[in-house]
Amino acid sequence: MPERQRADARRNYARILAVAEEEVAAHGADASLEQIARTAGVGSATVRRHFPTRRALLEAVSGQRIEALCVRAHDLAGEDDSRTALLAWLSDVVTYSVSARGLAAALAYDGPVHENSCSAALEEAADPLLRRAVRDGAVAAGVTVADLITLVIGIVLATEHYPDPAARANRLFGLAVAGLSPRS
Repeated sequence: MPERQRADARRNYARILAVAEEEVAAHGADASLEQIARTAGVGSATVRRHFPTRRALLEAVSGQRIEALCVRAHDLAGEDDSRTALLAWLSDVVTYSVSARGLAAALAYDGPVHENSCSAALEEAADPLLRRAVRDGAVAAGVTVADLITLVIGIVLATEHYPDPAARANRLFGLAVAGLSPRS
């Protein structure tokens, strides 16, 4: 939100964002923009002026969680075992995405990466973790952070309606990491 906005526009933005956080937590990425506007006490045009697309709203709602994941990636960069560090971060992305309805949708790619500020921030933060893991031979060359985020999103979206989505998502993430072949 630009700092040069009028005070009432800044208040509206903050109120819309607070209501949107509650609505997305309750209803996920499909939270009603009209309900958000009604609860915030503004018109739907005001919501659309601040958040021209649903994705823009989801990205704003997810901002704090994205920042926390970026900080976590930075913190893990100093770990001795690069594979463990990368997998710990990815596990955190799974956990955050399951617990924050709408976050997986905010991370989903539906166009060029530069149009998705959430995924772009995570890619930048996790790139050092992945590069180190590839350099150490712990991850296959050619794997990208975008690949890993897409994998996590797929798992989270596929499990969101299970009775215990966190347990199911963690199980599938574990399978993805271990692979399907039995250990020899």
